[in-house]
Amino acid sequence: MQNGVEVGTEIHFRHAEKENKPLIIVVNGLDHEKANFEKSLEMLKERLSSNVILIQYPVNEGVGFNSIIDVLKMKMLRYSKDGGKAEIVDIPADQTAKAAELHSALVEKAAESDESLMELFFTNDTLTEEEIKKGIAKGIRTRGLFPVLCLSAKHNIGVDMLMEFIITEAPSIADMPAPVNNKGNEIKPNPAGPASVYVFKSSIEEHIGEINYFRVYSGKVSENLDVVNTNNGSKERLAQLYVSAGKNRTRVPELHVGDIGAFVKLKNTKTGHTLNAPGNDWKYEGVKFPEPKYRTAIKAVSESDDEKLGEALNKIHLEDPTIVIEYSKELKQIIVHGQGEYHLNIMRWHLDNIYKIPTNYNPPKIPYRETITKTAVADYRHRKQSGGAGQFGEVHMIIEPYEEGSKEATMQKINGKEIKISVRDKEEITLPWGGKLVYVNSIVGGAIDARFMPAILKGIMEKMEIGPLTGSYARDIRVYVYDGKMHPVDSNEISFRLAGRNAFSQAFKIAGPKILEPVYDVEIFVPSDRMGDVISDLQGRRGMVLGMSSEKRFEVIKAKVPLAEMNKYSTALSSITGGRAMYSMKFAEYAQVPGDVQDQVIKAYSEEEEQE
Repeated sequence: MQNGVEVGTEIHFRHAEKENKPLIIVVNGLDHEKANFEKSLEMLKERLSSNVILIQYPVNEGVGFNSIIDVLKMKMLRYSKDGGKAEIVDIPADQTAKAAELHSALVEKAAESDESLMELFFTNDTLTEEEIKKGIAKGIRTRGLFPVLCLSAKHNIGVDMLMEFIITEAPSIADMPAPVNNKGNEIKPNPAGPASVYVFKSSIEEHIGEINYFRVYSGKVSENLDVVNTNNGSKERLAQLYVSAGKNRTRVPELHVGDIGAFVKLKNTKTGHTLNAPGNDWKYEGVKFPEPKYRTAIKAVSESDDEKLGEALNKIHLEDPTIVIEYSKELKQIIVHGQGEYHLNIMRWHLDNIYKIPTNYNPPKIPYRETITKTAVADYRHRKQSGGAGQFGEVHMIIEPYEEGSKEATMQKINGKEIKISVRDKEEITLPWGGKLVYVNSIVGGAIDARFMPAILKGIMEKMEIGPLTGSYARDIRVYVYDGKMHPVDSNEISFRLAGRNAFSQAFKIAGPKILEPVYDVEIFVPSDRMGDVISDLQGRRGMVLGMSSEKRFEVIKAKVPLAEMNKYSTALSSITGGRAMYSMKFAEYAQVPGDVQDQVIKAYSEEEEQE
């Protein structure tokens, strides 16, 4: 309260705005010696919305705070030193004029929410308390107004009236748009409809195990009800139902539409799952969690804890789906993605203190890709004789950069000579790591039998997985196998696999190999007075600003930035903007790294290889 509207409030307001969710604003901490309600109200209107409207204001904020004026009831709420239930008294004379002015503003705002109320307002120049409540309720639902109430949660002052306001004015499940299932149908909150619940959170408690929190969207659920998890097809029995208040849980026999409850001891149900009465196979889209903004590699201090760490990370993700765990075979690292450095530091505290697994955070490696920039030719003969049957295979190939939609060459220059290329067969392989390999069979005259062509491709693929510059995956290459030799007895698949692998490796190294790096589209919401600093920082990160626009009190910067430069960006951005900026990032493309950066990357890779 003493700091006014803080960063977290702005961020939550923007998320609610994006999802079109109604909000009630509560100003807490009015008993603090530095409490400043007027300043907070001014910041609410400036930073959040001009639709902020007072329901209550404090009479004596600061130490000794115990009285609130309710401009809806037009009464004063007075509390004892222990808080609790308010004593409702008349408004003191020195507050009458202010309360009347705020009451008029509230009436006018409530009337704006509904045409029929507006007509009544124009006719009578006021509204009754019930009419005002009707207008407030509709205004909350449509985000046409954001009511402000007062609290000191520490001393239990104002809590009773907040609860009453929520009960009487906040929208119920029937007032809000019905949830839509995966078939595009609205599921009406029908008490007599088929039982249907959505699990929005899971947690794990010692001695109890997994607890699933849910909301009833249709019908009713009761103990020992058999349901089907439509996300995985498993059957569940709801043996025990609870309602929760903090850490306290109360067992109940049944729950109805709109109720929020908890299950325990379900077998295969997780966050985001839908449970339905048998015969209904729909599921709900669920919660849209914000994209991760911070990533780090994690490793157990002791290798003996590796398995325990994996289990603990999976449990942490279950409880907090915004922490995403990635087991990267390519980078040989476990990458943890979260909302920021502080978010992942909290996770590490849990690993250290709850799970007793000491861990280290390391900079995550970058998933580089390698490709070529020019045409190259190479040949390789594999020959091995060891008493019995030998090995023999010879492969001649040309490799060139591949671009989407480009056609195969009909002529190639080899050792200064123009050679015609006949495309007998080709295979276009979409690589699991992105990009393509186009494999062209240009053999004429039966120099290599068709049965050995798959073996050559296998050898090429082995080297595509380990590029010569950094050991990264290679992509976007076209290979022509145009000549070779075989032996009637000694040629076999392994001979041509090794010959193809080595010919490709030799050609790759002389084909102008280049490193590609992942580049991300980054969108940053930044206060206007910090935009210049943010752009300057982006340019220092090799970012390319694509455009700027304004959106509801913030400037929006769109840029392309290499992933290698985004390490700890959330921390840096928070420092530059005092925590007020937000950003999102999404993979855009792979692009060639500048020459000086490529040299640094290759040098770092070589040093790492030497250490290993």
